Amino acid sequence: MSRRPWVVRHPFASLLLLALLALFGWGWSERVALRVFPDILSAYSAKEYCSCRYVMHNDAEYCEAYVQQYLPLKSLQDDAEHKRVSASGLGRSHSAVWLSERQGCRLEP
Repeated sequence: MSRRPWVVRHPFASLLLLALLALFGWGWSERVALRVFPDILSAYSAKEYCSCRYVMHNDAEYCEAYVQQYLPLKSLQDDAEHKRVSASGLGRSHSAVWLSERQGCRLEP
């Protein structure tokens, strides 16, 4: 009486296990990029909104729609008096400030 290997007896479970191992391997190889990903959403939104609003001189509603992402921001604050924009999302916050017509906007450290 020959017993078949587990992989042959459970083909779908084997494929699922293989897919999970591949996903874990990919995640491990991309761990640095995945760790900084939450910063990208708020930094991109603050910088692009600032540029849209103060460099391109568009209205606030247009710029808010322009920086809309698939992942929602927690907040987007526009300080028109100081030409400074702050964005928060995925637990991170970033700000961008308008410097001049020639230099545009810069992310604040």
